[in-house]
Amino acid sequence: MAHQLTTCTFCGVGCGLYLETAGNRIVGSYPSVSHPSNQGRICVRGWHVHEVASSPDRVKHPCVRKNGKLEEVSWDEALGFIAEKMKAIREEYGADALGFLNSPRCSNEESYLLQKFARAVIGTNNVHHGTGVYSNNSINVLLDMMGVAASTNSIAELGQSETIVVDGVDLGKRLPTIGGAVIRAKLKGARLIVVGTRRHRVAESADLFLQIKPGTEALLYGAMAKVIVDRGLMDLGFIKTRCRDYAEFLANIREYDLLRVAESCGVAASLIEAAALAYGGAKSATLMFSASMEERSRDSIRAVVNLALLSGNLGKPGAGLFALTEQNNLQGVCDLGMLPDRLPGYKPVTDESARAAMDALWKTRVPAQPGIGSRAMLGHRGQGKVKALWLSRYDPTNTALLGDVAGQLRQLDLLVVQHLFMTECSNYAHVVLPTTAFGEEEVTFTSTDRRIQLAGQVVEPPEGLTPGWEQIAELGRRMGADWKYGAARDVMEEIGQAVPFYSGADYENLARDYGRQWPCTKDRPLGTRYLFGEGDGGGEELPRNDAERPFKFVAVPKPAERAANPRAFPLTLVFGNSLYYWNQNVLVRHSETLKREYRQLMIDYPQGFVEINPEDAERAGIRDGKRMRLCAANATAAATARITPEVRSGTVFVPHFMREVGQQILGSSGDSFRLVPVRVEKEPA
Repeated sequence: MAHQLTTCTFCGVGCGLYLETAGNRIVGSYPSVSHPSNQGRICVRGWHVHEVASSPDRVKHPCVRKNGKLEEVSWDEALGFIAEKMKAIREEYGADALGFLNSPRCSNEESYLLQKFARAVIGTNNVHHGTGVYSNNSINVLLDMMGVAASTNSIAELGQSETIVVDGVDLGKRLPTIGGAVIRAKLKGARLIVVGTRRHRVAESADLFLQIKPGTEALLYGAMAKVIVDRGLMDLGFIKTRCRDYAEFLANIREYDLLRVAESCGVAASLIEAAALAYGGAKSATLMFSASMEERSRDSIRAVVNLALLSGNLGKPGAGLFALTEQNNLQGVCDLGMLPDRLPGYKPVTDESARAAMDALWKTRVPAQPGIGSRAMLGHRGQGKVKALWLSRYDPTNTALLGDVAGQLRQLDLLVVQHLFMTECSNYAHVVLPTTAFGEEEVTFTSTDRRIQLAGQVVEPPEGLTPGWEQIAELGRRMGADWKYGAARDVMEEIGQAVPFYSGADYENLARDYGRQWPCTKDRPLGTRYLFGEGDGGGEELPRNDAERPFKFVAVPKPAERAANPRAFPLTLVFGNSLYYWNQNVLVRHSETLKREYRQLMIDYPQGFVEINPEDAERAGIRDGKRMRLCAANATAAATARITPEVRSGTVFVPHFMREVGQQILGSSGDSFRLVPVRVEKEPA
């Protein structure tokens, strides 16, 4: 038996673990006791992550569709087919007829080369990561207000926080290692505040649980800011020396009325006030939110950042913002340019000097026109806008509710699917490219902890399989690029030239001390413990805004109070990721242990479920596990009821994987981000 330290690639925590091998097989995993992100703890996914690589369902050979069926072919034929088809589409329709989507599960090296291939070889900025399909991503908000799009602090610092606010993310199910760190911080004396529409395990342990109505987050945080201002808890020294546009923000905040907001949010005014005092009065407070911010407006994200700036909770241990990610490399794919309007390092594609720098490095001309995002590529709100689509480790039919995604994929002239397994998208693919699994390649990821880490190779991949980055590099060469990457570390060396805050992250450096925290520069090769600090943790290497003060308040207009639902439709239908959404994960479905673990609810609800509060179910005469009808103004749908206090009274929750319900209620628009008034009734026998 052999044991090798590596990094778990299931979720965004980036836990350190050891893989146990026998011969050329990975046979087990167990946690690293000394890794700073997990300190000897891993979740059920980490304990069984090795099972994915050994799944008998893996794709082992490239396939090309011939006469309507996918047939195994050689790598030469598959890549040659893609290259010729892409050239033909570009010649007939232009470069912007091609689009490239990858998953936040892709490595830094693979993400960098995919966006470089799109921009430098094809000539389009049509690149995006999969998370952008189903969320109002927070990246642009954080860049605008703080100059960076990352968590500011480390998971290990939670023990130094006096107050922790967890906003809208179920840590117990999605990021259990961080959930455990939060609970341990509470046991040490931290005040724990949970905000959200759903009751979950961490909420049960909270000192204050604000179970708000859907869509009222911006109102809530505006009211909390008003309480902090009224009580004089602002950090004026921090504001005067480090923030801009405070006067406009202050004038706006005075429009909020605590009692009116409490009524709109469905939360007692005393709870909102207590939460504001606990957060604003703490010497060090942490606010944790999901970076994908599902079903959330950008104003609600701005309101979160405003609260941190107002209280001065940045630039010191245990005080900051955590942009939590459920995928292992969301920060990395964004850092390295998988955004339609941003080059690597978040430079706008419209910035002439930024393009010139990339032109010099890549020896090409980067297009100046921003690309389209993932929703437009996949046909959200109408016809898709590309003729060819590359999907890397990503299955949008399983993760997005955007109307008829499958119908859009059928219309493409070229669909390339790069994945470990045959996915639903493979049914429409012209080419399927298999790739290596966890433990079969040496690449890097950037976790929620801002930790750039190596995921090492511990076994050889099945014969003939190559890493995703290598496939992209070979395709680039076939289309005329002079690319000479001999190993993944060569790609990382170029990343260091393209993105300054990766300039110190070579493989030798990352192999020490469990990786390095971003930004890792040549001047700061040990990385940066926390951002914006004046001393030990300082972030002086970070790109700063042109203005003298680095942070920016944004006045969020007080949201209009949502009109009461019509009497005929008293409940509000909400779409989102269930607490149990991991049961739909492609990797989970190819691990027997994890499939059993995450499909427990499906034993009781084999047809899926829609969740309703016990009070609402009792009024409608609906029983758990029985069929019920959801009636909107112009549509109806039927589903099995799961009666649970996890959803608040007045709300009916539809998990994204219940696509039929969404399509029936929303119609062809597939706009799963709006709130729909409904009533519920028993389905007739």
